[in-house]
Amino acid sequence: MIEIKGLSKFFAKKPVVEDVSVTIQPRTITSFIGPNGAGKSTLLSMVSRLLDSDTGEVLLDSSNVKGIKSHEFAKRVAILKQANHINVRLTIRELVAFGRYPYSKGRLTPEDEVKIDEALEYMNLADMQDKYLDELSGGQKQRAFISMVIAQDTEYILLDEPLNNLDMKHSVQIMKILRRLVDELGKTVIIVLHDINFASVYSDRIVALKDGRLIKDGPTNEIINSEALQEVYDMHIPVQEQDGCRICVYFNSHS
Repeated sequence: MIEIKGLSKFFAKKPVVEDVSVTIQPRTITSFIGPNGAGKSTLLSMVSRLLDSDTGEVLLDSSNVKGIKSHEFAKRVAILKQANHINVRLTIRELVAFGRYPYSKGRLTPEDEVKIDEALEYMNLADMQDKYLDELSGGQKQRAFISMVIAQDTEYILLDEPLNNLDMKHSVQIMKILRRLVDELGKTVIIVLHDINFASVYSDRIVALKDGRLIKDGPTNEIINSEALQEVYDMHIPVQEQDGCRICVYFNSHS
């Protein structure tokens, strides 16, 4: 379990995240949603220790994350940032092998190779694992980075807008894979999403932020309704049921 307690972050004295407290339940997908500038990525960065908080604390299974040694933290929490730039020329397999670094320190064991193979299979990349990253489309590259995160084999997986640069087919594929990681392997996934329909269809819980503050936090069905979404996005969003899923029809909505 991850407990976020009273977390705040200020940039030039302006609060970007303000006094947010949330509990992330194990073996679930929790989506952070909200308008641009709501503080979603900043909150995720503080949970993953990429950014220090100004107030509050993050507890990972009751331990303050600030007190956990880096190599131990990397065996428990994997993070995929929005922008992933690598200056060296790597193949997909070499990139995915980086996910094993917390365990192997660069000296891959047979067990590491098995985990790499499994991660490549999971992302349907096995047949192109020897391709170089600079030869890939944006979507293929994104799948390669997610494969690296899967190879890291952590209990917690944190993803900051992983569907950026992806077409519909690959976005659906990635969300289905994240769902499988939770349902089949018992992982806990926290994901920043722009598209509320992906959040609605694949999440167990939704955390909605606006202007750095927590507006809504609860099971998906409690958040994906017109009244709650009006509070978050300042617009009327009709919600329809389709095949047991709630779909937000915001394309033609009248504020």
